[in-house]
Amino acid sequence: MSLDGYLAGEDDSLDFLSSVEKKGEDYGYTAFTKNVDTYIIGRKTYDVVKKLLNGDFPQAKQYDCYVITRGAAGKKEGVTFHNDLPALAATLKAAEGKDIYCDGGGEVVRILLEHQLIDEFIISIIPVLMGKGKRLFLEQPTFQKLKHIETRSFDTGLVQLHYVR
Repeated sequence: MSLDGYLAGEDDSLDFLSSVEKKGEDYGYTAFTKNVDTYIIGRKTYDVVKKLLNGDFPQAKQYDCYVITRGAAGKKEGVTFHNDLPALAATLKAAEGKDIYCDGGGEVVRILLEHQLIDEFIISIIPVLMGKGKRLFLEQPTFQKLKHIETRSFDTGLVQLHYVR
């Protein structure tokens, strides 16, 4: 997210992410994804990713993917559309498997936080101030204290925060 808390511009632009692109640097993403087998994403974010990638959704080839939607549930193109996020997350967490990767957007994060279903936060802060756009964290209904695990900084200015609940 940007330093002021936005995960995308008002028009769903992700252009700000390019400010920290560096050849050979993945900011720990490859290591992180080795421990993941399930991917949850909100419908709006899913649509943005597919649009940016000309209809492709590469996560469907890597993970068991769930798109959270208010629309009809079911399977399509390698993803499962689901409309009860708290029930889905609780079921997935109770099952055997690796970690679950939640990739937003803000409404998905808000619901998971409301039900205390996020155990770990790894947040990369991009050194830009956007001023407006779509926030990662929406208004939260409950106070939650987190424990700091690690802070990493990179020569591009990106800072990565790691907390557990």
